[in-house]
Amino acid sequence: MRLLHPDGSVVHLAYCTNVHPAEDLPGIRAQLTGFAARVRDLLGVQRLGVGLWLPYDAAHALLADRAELVRLRGLLTELGLEVVTLNGFPYRGFHQEVVKYRVYSPDWGCADRLGYTLALAEILAALLPDDVAEGTISTLPLAWRTGWTGAKADATARMLAELARGLRELSGRAGKVIRVGFEPEPGCIVETTAQAARHLRDVDRDFLGVCLDACHLAVGFEDPSIGLDLPIVKLQASCAIEAPPEAHAALASFDEPRFLHQSRSASGFTDDLAEALAGGLPAGETWRVHFHMPLHAAPPPPLTTTSSYLRDLLGTLVGGTAPRTRHVEVETYTWSVLPSAGGVTTGGLAEGMAAELDWTRRELLALGLKEL
Repeated sequence: MRLLHPDGSVVHLAYCTNVHPAEDLPGIRAQLTGFAARVRDLLGVQRLGVGLWLPYDAAHALLADRAELVRLRGLLTELGLEVVTLNGFPYRGFHQEVVKYRVYSPDWGCADRLGYTLALAEILAALLPDDVAEGTISTLPLAWRTGWTGAKADATARMLAELARGLRELSGRAGKVIRVGFEPEPGCIVETTAQAARHLRDVDRDFLGVCLDACHLAVGFEDPSIGLDLPIVKLQASCAIEAPPEAHAALASFDEPRFLHQSRSASGFTDDLAEALAGGLPAGETWRVHFHMPLHAAPPPPLTTTSSYLRDLLGTLVGGTAPRTRHVEVETYTWSVLPSAGGVTTGGLAEGMAAELDWTRRELLALGLKEL
């Protein structure tokens, strides 16, 4: 969806397709036809934005056969869909039985991560609508914190410089600007916006910046006013679980084996929810858990979500005299592991995603934007 900001610029709203497990091109085409088109119909819009997740194998298949890339662009047009952003964080296997720490591999000290991201940039430049000059890609926050050495830092700096050179070359050749945003996440080398400012201070800001995930920032108890001078290339609209002391036991149903659920309180941190429940966080404090919750719905009380934090963050980034980012992507990838998800059907999932997008659309309209 496209919304007009009062300053005259266009803000793009999309949903991220990493909620779907497809890893190959037939599966990706099926998810667009079976889910994204259904979501568009439910929202009653002529054009729906999708933030594609293209795993390694699918991305390289598209580049190996340009006819497939042309076919994908044609399918998007046929279905009333458009792509202005990609999720380049998971490399592959995002819906394996156990993902956890694997999602951070390969990290930005590895040439494989550089090659994958430049491949995504090439694809995105070809998929962008003719009237859109800029696309964005979100990626991991350099690396998970363990194993970070001086040699790894030096290798990462070289990779980021090569990434910027590749993106600049692509811009000159394709006439489209593709920008990459590093996504602060609890437990990683770039965990907070302050760490982003420090670790990314020397990057080429024409092409590199940050992607802010509202769930991650809320888990970090960051101020939603975000005084950050790095370019904010994308906002991922997401909500964390919040549990006051009397609700800690209710979190047990969210302790699942696939994804990592970093947990934090005012004075403690654990890599995963199981560690928090085993006594890793103070019992008398409110906990926030990295478990992406549907934006429009609340868990059973006394659990809540950080939807009010997301609302404040939207106001900070999009509600001013000029938007600080023009790409907003709803990223609730956890539908399949929600405690009540056993009965989710194709229609139910599409309805849920449509409800999330509608919630976000209404929040943006309340900030003075107008739907195009």
